[in-house]
Amino acid sequence: MHVHLLGTGAGGGFPQWNCNCHNCKRLRKGEIKSTPRTQSSITISANGEDWVLFNASPDIRAQIESFPPLQPARAVRDTGICAIVLCDAQIDHTTGLIILREHDKPWDVYCTAAVHEDMTTGYPIFNILGHFRGVNWHEVTTDQTAFTIPKADGLVFTAVPLKSEAPPFSPHRHNTVPGDNVGFRVEDSSSGKNLFYAPGLGVIEDRVLEYMQDADVVLIDGTVWTNDEMSRYGINEKTASEMGHLDQSSKGGIMETLNSLSKPRKILIHINNTNPILDEESDERKVLNDAGIEVSHDGMDIHL
Repeated sequence: MHVHLLGTGAGGGFPQWNCNCHNCKRLRKGEIKSTPRTQSSITISANGEDWVLFNASPDIRAQIESFPPLQPARAVRDTGICAIVLCDAQIDHTTGLIILREHDKPWDVYCTAAVHEDMTTGYPIFNILGHFRGVNWHEVTTDQTAFTIPKADGLVFTAVPLKSEAPPFSPHRHNTVPGDNVGFRVEDSSSGKNLFYAPGLGVIEDRVLEYMQDADVVLIDGTVWTNDEMSRYGINEKTASEMGHLDQSSKGGIMETLNSLSKPRKILIHINNTNPILDEESDERKVLNDAGIEVSHDGMDIHL
């Protein structure tokens, strides 16, 4: 199984277009050891030809151009993307569907009923795509039943309900339902190895911890270092937890949980532009390095 990280930043990417925070300012001036990041999205294949896209970020066009296996090669209009899986209905994970509207047939999109509701009401991208080639919606259940995708030979998928927050436009905002946010276990049926992917995570429940413990690679929410990170910068009055993200450094945070895991390779994704771990020479980055926790970057490849 080949996992390619198309984008590893949180909403807005890094640097964010209107942000002059300590990180963004220094990146633009070349005063920080770091690299730009587009908004979070990954793609997975078992055969190297047919790729499942997880989340369609607003940066999807540039991401496709950065990764030849997704580019047209078999016909005048073509792509290596065989299906799209959505973890949630957040803008930074779904707006790319509009960019992909020129597809020559309906997209096969896999998501929960809760996400489908958001995508046909509060943020009706599926309705808009109906004026082009449309969408073939495949419901992903939240009962943790494994499923396959016809064109994605060799891969087995399991959706894992997560406690996070629904988007601001969702009818479930502040009153989430199972399926508003899910992580995915993706297993290579040949090797038996698996990835646990959760770019948005507010609480690590026992059920989720079990999936993390069993994974060969954990690719997980790395949005912020501290819960009050964005409010301290004067960017947002909300804490990370109020937005559905568990910080890395607090007691019971993501780093403490990852440190308790012995089996998996541990990688952070969906990193906000304010997070000090983006600075490769920061004290916070050193803490992660010493703990064996990796910080993902655009173009990163993982082979299981």
